[in-house]
Amino acid sequence: MIVYQDILGKLTDAGYTTYKLQKEKIIPNSTMTRLRQNLPISTETLDIICALCECQPGELLAWVPDKRPEE
Repeated sequence: MIVYQDILGKLTDAGYTTYKLQKEKIIPNSTMTRLRQNLPISTETLDIICALCECQPGELLAWVPDKRPEE
């Protein structure tokens, strides 16, 4: 499963609060909610976040194995 590595913190460090992102219509509120809930986002949104934070996607995402029930 892909998980986000503190994307909101990285945006804040780059000077983009959730208020500023919404006010300037950079990232929709629905997408911000998806980030908070660790739900999938589009690659277009990931591209925007990388540009704002001046980083690579690997700095924002991590893969962790799914927890599977014991068989």
